[in-house]
Amino acid sequence: MANDHKYEDVSVLDEAKSALDGEADRLASLIYTHTSRDGTYASPIHGLYVNRYSQVEAADDVHTMLSPVICIAAQGKKRITVGKDAYEYSASRMYIAPVALPVVMKIMQASPHVPFLGIGLYLDPQRIAALLPMVFPNGLPEVRNRSACYVIEADLAMMNAAARLMACLSSPDDAQMLAPLVKDEIYIRLLRSPIGVYVAETVLAESGMQQVAKAIDWLQNNFSQPWKVADLAELVHMSESSFREYFRSVTAMSPLQYQKGAAPARGEASNVIQLH
Repeated sequence: MANDHKYEDVSVLDEAKSALDGEADRLASLIYTHTSRDGTYASPIHGLYVNRYSQVEAADDVHTMLSPVICIAAQGKKRITVGKDAYEYSASRMYIAPVALPVVMKIMQASPHVPFLGIGLYLDPQRIAALLPMVFPNGLPEVRNRSACYVIEADLAMMNAAARLMACLSSPDDAQMLAPLVKDEIYIRLLRSPIGVYVAETVLAESGMQQVAKAIDWLQNNFSQPWKVADLAELVHMSESSFREYFRSVTAMSPLQYQKGAAPARGEASNVIQLH
């Protein structure tokens, strides 16, 4: 009898993996259908972009400024380096950056027959703030072990939502009327995930995370202006020592390292293709 239960458990796991793989294949097929060649595509759906790359990049890594985002891979593998930390994500896995970061990206696994295919959805602070009372009606739990970025498994429901969002590109009406609802679903599922609280605190008024996000926004908009850490701390109403500590916990780098990392990222050419 015990062995029967064991076989049933294995069967359930196999069915769950098969269903997840099926949604990843569906997402990959939709991405492939809507892209004609390698590149990063901006889509008609606000905040959604699409990646297709058919070879491992032999050239230098790509430096770029990455806005707050959730990235979901359908197949292949990508590496994103933040400071000294490298994050890799592959099929049915998600990369999440709650704040804007200078990063270095590289495709790690891809071929003409099995290209890297994935989507990115920028985090909309206004929509996430509007959804917080529903997801966290009793307020946010205590935040511990914060990181600059996160890589976690995408469950079946998240992969299904990602595929449905891509499917909206097939119809202008769906892209206009249904896509915003699917985006909200993705945000809700993200907020309910194990790392949801880290995303939620970026939009919570007067939270340390929100204050650092405000400082990052100032740095991005005043990149060429001279500044001191003390000035940034005063801007967000924090002591200099607290600001330095919190900034590092949120970005995995000091404010000066952030600026140095942002310089090549801003200089990197961005060849974004418009998806029709």
